[in-house]
Formats: sequence, structure tokens, C-alpha cells
Amino acid sequence: MKTKLFYVFPVIFCSFLLISRRANAQSTGEISGKVLDEQYKAFPFASVNLLNAKDSTSVRGTLTSDNGLYELKGLNAGKYLIAINVIGYKKAIKGPYVITTDSKPVTVSDVQLSVDAKLLKGVEIVKRKPLIERQIDKTVLNIENSILATGNTALEILEKAPGVTVDKDGKISLRGKQGVNIMLDGKPTNLSAEQLANLLRSTEGNAIQSIELITNPSAKYDAAGNSGIINIKLKKNSNYGLNGTVTAGAGYGTLPKVNGGLNINYRNKKFNIYGNGNYGFNKSFNETDISRVNGTMTDKTYFVQTGHNDRKRTNRNYKAGLDYFINDNHTIGVFVNGYHGNGPNKSNILTLIGNEPLKIDSSVVAFNTSDSKYTGITYNLNYRGVLDTLGQEISMDMDYSRYFETQESIFNNEYKNAAGGILKPDYIFRNTSPSLVKIYGAKIDYVMPINKDIKMEFGVKTSFVKTDNNFIFENYKNDKWENDPARSNQFVYDENINAAYANYKQKFKTTTVQIGLRAEQTGSKGNSITEKKVVNRDYLNLFPSLFINQELSKNHEIGFSYSRRIDRPDYGSLNPFIYYLDLYSYRFGNPFLKPQYTNSFEFSYSYKKNLNITMGYSHTNDVMTEVLLTDTAKKTIFISQQNLATQDSYNMNISSPLTITKWWSSNNNLNIFYNRFETPDLLGSPYSSGRLAFTLNTNQTITLNPSTKFEWSANYESKQVWGTLLIEPRYRIDMGASKSFMDSKLNIKFAANDIFKLMKSRITSTLPSQDYVVNERWESQVFRLTCTYRFGSKEIKAARQRSSSSESESKRVKSGN
Repeated sequence: MKTKLFYVFPVIFCSFLLISRRANAQSTGEISGKVLDEQYKAFPFASVNLLNAKDSTSVRGTLTSDNGLYELKGLNAGKYLIAINVIGYKKAIKGPYVITTDSKPVTVSDVQLSVDAKLLKGVEIVKRKPLIERQIDKTVLNIENSILATGNTALEILEKAPGVTVDKDGKISLRGKQGVNIMLDGKPTNLSAEQLANLLRSTEGNAIQSIELITNPSAKYDAAGNSGIINIKLKKNSNYGLNGTVTAGAGYGTLPKVNGGLNINYRNKKFNIYGNGNYGFNKSFNETDISRVNGTMTDKTYFVQTGHNDRKRTNRNYKAGLDYFINDNHTIGVFVNGYHGNGPNKSNILTLIGNEPLKIDSSVVAFNTSDSKYTGITYNLNYRGVLDTLGQEISMDMDYSRYFETQESIFNNEYKNAAGGILKPDYIFRNTSPSLVKIYGAKIDYVMPINKDIKMEFGVKTSFVKTDNNFIFENYKNDKWENDPARSNQFVYDENINAAYANYKQKFKTTTVQIGLRAEQTGSKGNSITEKKVVNRDYLNLFPSLFINQELSKNHEIGFSYSRRIDRPDYGSLNPFIYYLDLYSYRFGNPFLKPQYTNSFEFSYSYKKNLNITMGYSHTNDVMTEVLLTDTAKKTIFISQQNLATQDSYNMNISSPLTITKWWSSNNNLNIFYNRFETPDLLGSPYSSGRLAFTLNTNQTITLNPSTKFEWSANYESKQVWGTLLIEPRYRIDMGASKSFMDSKLNIKFAANDIFKLMKSRITSTLPSQDYVVNERWESQVFRLTCTYRFGSKEIKAARQRSSSSESESKRVKSGN
């Protein structure tokens, strides 16, 4: 039955295509014209809106080209108005113009815009998107022109986003909560936290256009992600003709880094062919010190471990696609998106062991190496059709994704006595862990406007996931490697999710209401082949959502939202095999890990669209959290995923973009949150922990002149609790400057990350029985110089953004890096 869905989908696809082509046959009218500025020169990038003459409702919009021209094709018979609106100029409305069935084109006489002196007083108009945009349902970071993003990877850029926290292992939190659904171009990545970190480290910043932070998504989105969605939009040039961007950069902290990329696009009236490729090479280090006490009250062992790790990471990511414009209303497209990377590591670890503090009885000197290789690729076929001028629209996507990763780690341990002599023979072992993930997905979305105030949305989606994780443990004996079957394991996981949703949205005079419901049916099977353990699950869940927005007056708005969401375990966290980090620390999966469910409520207030305040509460059952514990019998420390009973989260977010002077602007974000975790049984006792915490982000932009800009940002994270971990404060200050040349075609950016070398991590346990301190420092201070050159046509045309059908599954793939 599942397989038949993939045969039915192309039939549905072609049927809709035929219907849409027939609907378009009667939509052949055309209106065109030209817009001039106050000096009778062509006005590029002016916003042109086509309005229904009967009720002034918006039918369609476009932008003028470099020579001020615009054209609107494929219009139904009727009467229309043309409205032209540009910030700093008086709005111009022309018409009505009549489109008849004879399909004769209508040419509007040239429209000259006049300056709005009252609006322009003391203001310099610059056609540039702000770094941070606050929209009704999301916060948008326009990365493309940011100095502080230059030369950085996607993961490093997220560290600077307001309300986002990235820990030392690359796990991402939004407004103090983990469980973020990460998307690329609207498509779930379907990867585990660690494989997702690899993907984001492999995505160079020069490939990113913007990042969207959606804290309370509607039913249209996958229900995964209890703290919301982060959507990373990759660049896709939208200009006519041949154009592109070349980027080259270099950086240095303690070790060197280089990056480069090419983004190229060709577009005409029928085709848009685009592609980009980026390369990054990064040498870095991190240092980890662990002090812990292991054992019972009468038999204690003290461990002091210091480790230094050197890593080389090479990343290559690419995207290529083609859009075919059947006409103005119907487009079919294909694209491929992928990445390759590898990262050899070398670690030197010294572990001092004693029965009393500061007394060394023995030591272990470890020389560990590892080499990881990871690849991922996604193929997408998509269609979008606008069926009428009211905005009736259908879109379809089919996807296939494949991720492969392999890592080989060799652990060489030398045992020493108190005097430094040989205590016993060396212990040498290695882990090899190839992992393969395949994802198939398909979805259909339909938008049906009832009238100018009421709109309905419907959609269906199906996805199939298969993962194969193999873990091979070998000991080095008698000058050869011998497999250890007791420590080796193969884990296969299959999952199918079928979903359907409906949204109803209605706008009253000052109130907008949206109600949605999503249903997701999940079937999964986890099979530990070596241990002969099988876990089957089959469940159906409903996920309602509600959004209410009320305009109190011209300057004041309030809003309320509610949604129910789910987080399923990533595939690697279900794998029960033990993965060694070193001789005395390891992690393992939990095949009985259950999904967690979250109910989220949020109240918002906005003053003049600038001051935005949100207050939220969420309750999570069976919260999945990473637990760091000591094993008193084996004298080791280990990491595992467990379900705690509940998590209650309270948060308040205050954001305010400020224009201090015409050359100085500021974006500020304060997030205050309280997380409380409770469970009736953890290590044999009830557990409860909670702490009030906050994060503060500020970004300052100083524009010295149209070609010279300076930025600096600061980030502070207070002490906070997550699960059983107590995390000490972290903070950093970044700076950057940019200068444009050659009519803005050439841009040079200089950026300094963590300029005062402040970033470090210190973790202890909230459990009284767990006595450990983990300190980590990494190469956070890096200076970068990046050059960007833009070439080709600037005749702009609106771009298409695709949202594939396999998005939420990809973020759950797990790796060992």
C-alpha cells in the first residue's frame, strides 16, 4: 500500500498540471508600463501591485526592472488598478484599466513618482534589507550582507542569532529549549543532532541568503520541533540574464582557514538555471579537562583528565537546479543539493588516577586518532501552479535523500605507574561505524481563498526512512586486529510517517484568526540485529494550532498562539551500541526512548512593529534529555539519552530594533526563561531541577557612508540548567567592517570572532551523587578577510522558494562526530 503512493502521486501531479493549463488558457490579458523618479529617470525595483478595481483587493505584484519597466501577464477579463508604492515617495494609483476577452495588451502611460517630503525629513533612503526583520510569525536574519557572517559556517552563524544557543557539541536550542526542527530551503534535514552539526559545519556562510526563526509554527509545518523551526534559506539568484557571485576568504586564529565559492544563475522568460558550490578548509583545536570522583563513600577514585584535540575539516557543498516557467502562473522545477566532508582528528589525553585528592597512583597516556567522512545528497522534483487571480494555488514536491557517514577511531592507551614507568601492556582498540540513511518523501499543498478575508489551506505528506548503522569494535592483539563480537552491533531502523493538515484563516476588521489541525500517523521498527532486540511502534497523533492577532490601534498589536508538537528520537539515539570517546568515557543509545510531546502557549505585544514582547509557556511530557553519569563499578563516565517525566518552560522575549541616528542602527534581543525538569525515578530517587536564566544579544551597525559599514555584536548566556547538567555562563564579542568598490560589485569584509577570547564551557551535575567538572575551550577567536565580486545582469525577477517533502526526517540522522 505504501509503495502504491509513489505510483499514484505522478498521476495526481499530471492531472493538476492539465487542469491548471486549462485554467490558464482563459488568462491571457496583459498590462505593462514604466515608472520614473522625480528627475524623470527610470526607477528600478519599485513595488507594483495589481488591484481589483471593484474592492481594491490585491491580485498580483511585481518589481520594476533596472530600466523601470514592469509587466503583468496572464490576467483574466475584468477591471484593474495599478498601485505603485516606494518608501520615501507618495503612493501612486492609476486606472481603472479594462482587460477584455480579445486579449489586447494594455499599456499604462509613464508614472512619475514624487518625493514625500514629510516622510523623508532627516532620513536617508537606502535600499537594503535590515540584518534582523521582525515579522508577525517569525524573525528573519538577512545573512547575505552581514559582515559578522562572512567566512563563517552555518553553525557559527547560528551561534550569533537572537535567542539561539549552540553548545560545544553543536546541539541547538531556541529561547532556552532544545528540540529545534532545522530546515534547509523549507525542507526538514531529517538528521540527528550530531549529523546535523556536520551538515551545518559543511554549509559555508556565503551560500546562505537568510535564516528564519519560527517559535510557534502552524499546522502547515511538520509537527516535529517542540521549541520551533529554524529555516535556513540558501542563495538562489533571481535576476534575468547571466549573473553570479565569486567569493574567496581566509582566516586565522591559532590555525589557518580558507573558504571560497561560486554562485551563478542564468534566467530568461522560460528557464531559470542556477547553481552554487562552496569550499571550506578549517584547522582548529579544542581542549577538554575533566575532574571527577568515582566510586562509593568508602571506595573513591579520583580522576584528573586533560585532553588536546587537533582537527582538520574539509567541506564542500553544492546546489544546482532548473525551473521551467510554463507560463506566468505555472512552474515546474528540479534541483539537487548536497555536501561532502571529511575531518581527521588527533587527540592527546593524560588521565591521572589516585585514591586521594592530588595523590597520583597511576596514569594513562592516550594517543587517539579518528577519521570521518560524510556525504549527503537530496534530489527534488517540484511544481507550483497559481489557478486564479484570487490566489488559488497548488504545489507539489517529491524528494529522495541519501546520507552516508563512516568514522574510524583508534585508541592507543599506555598505562604508567606513579613513577612514570610501564604498569602493564598497552591497550589498543578501534571503533568503525559506517551509517547509511535513505529518505523518500512526497507532499501536496493547496491554498483556497474563499474571498479577500477568508483563506483555507490543505495538504498531505508521506515519508519513508530507512537507516542502517553498523558498529565494529576490534582489539589489537598479536600484531593484528581481532573483532570483539560482544561490543559490535548492527542496528536497522525503518519509519513511515503519513500526515494531513487543514488551516482556516479569516481576517475581520481589526482581528485575524487562524485555526489549524494536523494529523500524523507514525509506524517504526528498531531492530538491533546483533542483540536480537526489536522495538515496534505504531501511533496516531493530532496536533491542533490556534493564532489570534488583534490590532488595538495604529501602533499597538497583541497576539495569542497555541500549538501541540512532537519530537521523535533521532535514529542514532535509538541505537544501543556503546561508542567510546576515550578509555574512560563513552556514550550509548536507548532503543526504548519514547517521543516527547509539547503544548506551547505564547502571548505577544508589538508597539509600532519595533518593540516586540512575547511571553510563553510550554509543558513537555516524556522529555528527552542527554544525561551525563558516572559508573561506579567500571570507574567510567558515560552519556545516554533518557526520558524524564516532564519539563515546564516559561520565557519572555523582548526585541527592539532601534535607529539611533541616520548612520547608527541597533538590534537588541533579551530572552528570559525558566526550565524545570522533574521525574519520579532517576538513579533510584525522585529528581527535580530548575533555574531562572537569560540570554542577551545586541548588534550595532554603523554606516559611515554608502560603501563603508562597521558592525559589532555581543552575546551573553547566563548560568542555566538543562536536564541534569548545570552550564556556567558564556559570552563573546564579535566585530567586523566592510568596504565596497567598483559600484558595489567588489566587496571586502573583515571580521573578528570572539575578539577578546572569552568563550569557554564549564559543566557540572545537578545530581548530588555525581561529582564531576567538565571544562572545555576551543579556537573561538578567529580573524577573517573575505572578498566578494558580483558580475552579470541586475534585471531582477522574483525567485521561487521550495519546501521539499522530506524536511523533518533528515534532522534526525545520527553520526559519531
